Amino acid sequence: MEEIKQILDKAMSFANNSSDLVGLGQVRIDYLGKEGLLTVQLNQLGDLPAEERPAAGQAINDAKIQLQEAILERRSYLEREKIELQLESEKIDITLPARGHCSGSLHLITQTFAEIEKLFSQVGFEIVDGPEIEDDYYNFEALNIPKNHPARAMHDTFYVENNLLLRTHTSPAQIRIMKERQPPLRIIAPGRVYRCDSDLTHTPMFHQVEAFLVDEGVTFAQLKGLLLDFTRQFFNEDVKVRFRPSYFPFTEPSAEIDIMGSNGWLEILGCGMIHPNVLNNVGIDSEKYSGFALGMGVERLAMLKHSIDDLRIFFDNDIRFLRQFA
Repeated sequence: MEEIKQILDKAMSFANNSSDLVGLGQVRIDYLGKEGLLTVQLNQLGDLPAEERPAAGQAINDAKIQLQEAILERRSYLEREKIELQLESEKIDITLPARGHCSGSLHLITQTFAEIEKLFSQVGFEIVDGPEIEDDYYNFEALNIPKNHPARAMHDTFYVENNLLLRTHTSPAQIRIMKERQPPLRIIAPGRVYRCDSDLTHTPMFHQVEAFLVDEGVTFAQLKGLLLDFTRQFFNEDVKVRFRPSYFPFTEPSAEIDIMGSNGWLEILGCGMIHPNVLNNVGIDSEKYSGFALGMGVERLAMLKHSIDDLRIFFDNDIRFLRQFA
């Protein structure tokens, strides 16, 4: 019993005089741990005569409880002391003048979206949205891209499960609208799209705008006039524009549009007359109606307009870059 008292007195002294939490933790290990002095005493009870064991066991348990309470109390004190020291060292002089408010702004991609939507809305285009997880039918087959078609390799698709995938372009919105409504249709569909690609000019997720018009007597000349007006409004009145023959499974004839930049001709979008197969796939009479469609990458337009040479900077959240467009 005298030995237990001596162990407890020493342990209480160490606990009450611990100057930090590390030292206090060591006291707990030295006296209450698996090989601690009080634990050893408890394990040696079997060596005592039977009549002495209850009193000795009670004394050891009382000593452990007393030491645990002392450790908890000292821990509380040291933690409060640590917080007070931290508050003292980090206090702020509230009499100093404030730094002022920093106004936020729309991201450059959002601004570019808004400008494109505004220009098309001025000539009667309605803005619609579509799901980003699409069915293979809407993303490919209805757009005249059947299974095993070579054009599928151009898209590097993220497949989800069954026939579901992350849409590779905003053109599926065109199919959904034409299946729900009859002409005349004048639609613009902005949104996010996904492809397995990443470098200076490509990211796995990027933004596109799809626009299409379906009515009686629609011609390529109307498409050309619309795009000439759009590019000159979006960039400037003096921009040089050219149309180049191209190929897309869902348009025929098809073209790509280039503008003259500081480094020569630069592609900005693809377009063409909606393929009769696409109209027939959605239940629109291709003998009576015709239409055109176009698709453009929002990041590409922003890069060309603002002379940005790395697409990835749009996603870096570098405030120095973003402030330029506030």
